[in-house]
Amino acid sequence: MRRHTGVAVDPIAPELLMTLAGGAASAAGQQLWTSLRDLVRRRSRSAGANGEDLTSEGEDRWRALDEVSDDARRARELAEVLARRARQDPAFAEALQQWRRRAEAAREETAGRGDVHNTVSGGTQTNVVQARDIHGSISFGG
Repeated sequence: MRRHTGVAVDPIAPELLMTLAGGAASAAGQQLWTSLRDLVRRRSRSAGANGEDLTSEGEDRWRALDEVSDDARRARELAEVLARRARQDPAFAEALQQWRRRAEAAREETAGRGDVHNTVSGGTQTNVVQARDIHGSISFGG
């Protein structure tokens, strides 16, 4: 955790950004992704050391990750812009930290503990698949 403006600045994990950008975190996750866009669009009260306004750059990086949600480079770039802006603007830093806590909680809720509980009863099933996460197709015979 870094302190620059008097507000604690925790980095946003690029993986969290990619999860939310990809819509993998449920409706709540999609709302959080949209709320990050709204947060990024808020005009900064303080410009950067070079007079830079990171609002536009943040919007560009958010949009780029929104278009290609599994791009780790784009996620890191967005995380870096968010961190720079948080160091410059204490109000943004506080709002971003609140957003991050909600986003991490939503991701944990969606992911759960990883437990799978399936019950198969009766005697008429021919094919049964027990799984948690399936990436790809399943086929039976042919």
